[in-house]
Amino acid sequence: MTAPPWALLSELTHACPLHCGYCSNPLELTRRAAELSAARWTDVFRQAADLGVLHTHLSGGEPLLRRDLADITRGAAEAGLYTQLVTSGVGLSERRLDALVAAGLHSVQLSVQHADPGRSDEIAGRRSFDAKRRAARLVKRRGLPLGVNVVLHRHNLDAVDGLLRLAVEWGADRVELANAQFYGWGLLNRAALMPDRAQLAAATEVVERWRARLAGTVDITWVVPDYFSGTPKPCMGGWGAVSLTVAPDGTVLPCPAAAALPGLDPPRVTERSLRWIWEESPAFNAYRGTDWMPAPCRTCERRTEDFGGCRCQAHALTGDAARTDPACSRSPDHAALLALTRGGTRPEPVPRRPAGPR
Repeated sequence: MTAPPWALLSELTHACPLHCGYCSNPLELTRRAAELSAARWTDVFRQAADLGVLHTHLSGGEPLLRRDLADITRGAAEAGLYTQLVTSGVGLSERRLDALVAAGLHSVQLSVQHADPGRSDEIAGRRSFDAKRRAARLVKRRGLPLGVNVVLHRHNLDAVDGLLRLAVEWGADRVELANAQFYGWGLLNRAALMPDRAQLAAATEVVERWRARLAGTVDITWVVPDYFSGTPKPCMGGWGAVSLTVAPDGTVLPCPAAAALPGLDPPRVTERSLRWIWEESPAFNAYRGTDWMPAPCRTCERRTEDFGGCRCQAHALTGDAARTDPACSRSPDHAALLALTRGGTRPEPVPRRPAGPR
């Protein structure tokens, strides 16, 4: 019997006021006219709760671009889910936040691009730093838990000290420093975003100093880039093991990047129940467990810990989603991955383009 999931990533829209080149949204963004309605999202949340889900991230794109966000939040809260808004902060006014809290919002995760306002705006592709600072102030004034999320890459990895100082000044309860994972726009811009080993080593030392300084007060999560570690990350805790993603148009995925996998044919919640999708769909069973694994994963002692690594990364790097993730030092493709970390031409990132109009 398949164990139930506990987490749901609700991608409410692909529209976003920012144009970050590291974005993991797919290159082909869902148009606004194809987005699920608030009523449909409410049904998704009820199904998710019945399935065992406890927590949902209300994400995007930028979820604040949904005028019906309060209705969507209410639907999740009334289903019994813990709700976290994942936002750039652009468009979060006091009135808007009050409406979301009244609807049942529990916490906020705020994205930040750099500690320096000008550099932050440059990475985001528009002026947004002041809006982020105001958003953090509003969230703390309202008494909600505040998380600060930073996607790290060669253009901001040297600013980790300033970013952590900023998060503390803004009153963050949790900081996630997530080195860029190369999917969607991030994969398109991999050459421009790839850090070097010296940058990564220096940043790691800074993080460890801050962890010692803030122990017991602020939770700091440090997501190491697996292109450098030699150890692959488990794909979302294992493919079809703990979480599911619902895209803006209702496509249900084992992970946000799985839409790029050829032949997966992911189902839609508008056509099938969430329970059938989780338990019976070919898409969710494709790489579940360990029976599908090739060598060397099949006999590896870590196979129930990393589950062969990331299927989307394996496909992006080898063209075959069933191969061992090249991030693993035991993969026959690991040397090709290492070559990508050794420098070379560093072009400017291609800005993420917005989703189309309604």
